[in-house]
Amino acid sequence: MKLTSAIISLPSVGPAYTRRLEKLEIFTIEDLLLHVPFRYLDFRNTKKISSLIPDELATVGGEIISIKNIYTKWGRKLQLAKVQDRTGTIDVVWFNQPFLVKNLPEGTMVLLAGKIGWFSRKKTLISPEYEIAKTAPGVHTGRLIPIYHETAGVSSKWLRTKIALAYPLIKQGFEEFLPQKLLNSFGFLSLAQSIEAVHFPKSLEDAQKGKLRLSFNELLFLQLSSLYRKEEWLKNEAAYKLIVDQKEVEAFASSLPFTLTSSQTKATEEILQDLTNDFPMNRILEGDVGSGKTVVAALASFVSFSNGYQSVFMAPTQILAQQHYETLSKLFSPYKVRVTLVTSEGIKKDIGKTDVFVGTHALIHRKVDFDKVALVVIDEQHRFGVEQRAHLIRKVGSRKISPHVLTMTATPIPRTVALTVYGDLDLSALRELPIGRKKITTWIVPLKKREAAYGWMEEKILKDKVQAFVICPLIEESQVETFVQVKAATKEFDNLQKLMPKVKLGLIHGKMSLKDKNLAIENFTRNFTQVLVATPVVEVGIDIPNAAVMVIEGAERFGLAQLHQLRGRVGRSFQKSYCLIFAQNTGRNVATRLNALTRPLSGFELAELDLKLRGPGEVFGVKQSGFLNLKIASWQDSKLIKKAKEVALAISQNPNDYPELTKMLKDKGIAPN
Repeated sequence: MKLTSAIISLPSVGPAYTRRLEKLEIFTIEDLLLHVPFRYLDFRNTKKISSLIPDELATVGGEIISIKNIYTKWGRKLQLAKVQDRTGTIDVVWFNQPFLVKNLPEGTMVLLAGKIGWFSRKKTLISPEYEIAKTAPGVHTGRLIPIYHETAGVSSKWLRTKIALAYPLIKQGFEEFLPQKLLNSFGFLSLAQSIEAVHFPKSLEDAQKGKLRLSFNELLFLQLSSLYRKEEWLKNEAAYKLIVDQKEVEAFASSLPFTLTSSQTKATEEILQDLTNDFPMNRILEGDVGSGKTVVAALASFVSFSNGYQSVFMAPTQILAQQHYETLSKLFSPYKVRVTLVTSEGIKKDIGKTDVFVGTHALIHRKVDFDKVALVVIDEQHRFGVEQRAHLIRKVGSRKISPHVLTMTATPIPRTVALTVYGDLDLSALRELPIGRKKITTWIVPLKKREAAYGWMEEKILKDKVQAFVICPLIEESQVETFVQVKAATKEFDNLQKLMPKVKLGLIHGKMSLKDKNLAIENFTRNFTQVLVATPVVEVGIDIPNAAVMVIEGAERFGLAQLHQLRGRVGRSFQKSYCLIFAQNTGRNVATRLNALTRPLSGFELAELDLKLRGPGEVFGVKQSGFLNLKIASWQDSKLIKKAKEVALAISQNPNDYPELTKMLKDKGIAPN
């Protein structure tokens, strides 16, 4: 058994577990050992039964002297046991684990670790971790117990058991790839020591040291990937060198039904300057929802057309592709620019040669007549895989000529993150909304005013003839306790039909067929329905100028940047618009985050704030949440990010000084061969 062995090679891991582990991105034994805990339970407090104190965490050892299943009048099944050592006995209770009666029969010597509480007025060990007592140190008791990110059918206990089986491979299989001098200068543990420290820590400090080194590895690989992508891109031989006729560009800009903002003008100048080079542009255009990215891309596409070349727009969904097609067709109609739509449903084109292709990933798979493509625009580029992006660029290019590439994102990314993840791209940012666009009034609605808020919304829709979105985070009510109160779109749809009988409602979510999704959007676009109940599928791609009210249920479960994007689905015209935020959990931290939406902050400012407020906890904390999650490291650790960037630059400039690392990076496909 080796680190590269498939996870199924571990004892008692069959095809079913293999499929479950794929959801945690665990495919090999190495992946398993690099699945790092996000917190620990301290069961080092080993005590005799007679000295146990209520509310403390402790580990006890003893003999099971009785165990049985008990049925409650509510239909639940309890497992009640008594355990004794030389100093006394204690009751133990588990819930809905009937197999324990067979697994832990009377006479079994066990180790139990958990919280001491009260049950039936008796001091009781409640739902403890357990394992058969052995002479070797415990895996689930008597130490700092790692808690891992789990998935259905794969618990932390299961993961701890399998990691313990793979333990010998930690020292045998993980070879150090960083020079000892560098480890010493940063005070890092070796790779093998780090992995042992996170899974089998002797102390919290030990676990933190292990996590620090593995965090550095993750950031280093990110930085190196970015540098290598940039190097590979610069190897492209040439691009079409376009001539920018300034008078034509100004005429096109003047024909628009609005005035470009200063940010749009600056971004356009940066992009057009890139198009005049004989090497391919590789630029990302960041902009808030509604900031006008499509118009900037259209100007670049117009210059490509003026030079006799084609352009290609790729969008992540058919809804967004259709919208781009309609927008570009309207913008280009005075100039006889022929626009073709390419989706899984077919190809919609004008007569004659196409000047601009717009489509989904069907652009890659369908037979399309590309001829001299000078510009590729990829919208919401993080929604596409690296291979999809590369495949499109290869398909439209030739052996000697590569297209200029502009990627766009409405996701506000903190600067620290952008410089790390998109270090290989030049960056243009739209920081302003179009002139005349009104700010969206945002209210945090308390639970007691929820029904009144929906009454206000109904009146607004009927009186002012506007439309509204209602966003719910889950499609169906979840059985998981922490999600029980989260509104499901299907249930909310039914509720609102009763609450607002005079209003026509529509429903859209990710499990619907493409045909049904398109029908829901078409009905909403044409104002056949006045309220669209949806999951966050509307986050990207729906532009309904008449939508003036946005209601977001379960808002505490979204990041600020995502809430900001959802809010941006309204206020797309010049009418007054509103966003109503509903939250089940209104604790102090949640209130601080959500109240930020009521202040005049940009998406970028909200993303930075979210990074501070929702960043990963300490070793005893919880998983970090929000956009672009790191598995181990934290985007807040600017010092470690800086260290990783410095080392990455040194490695890329002097690869011969890091032979072990260079070989490993090539083996993993991070560095080019």
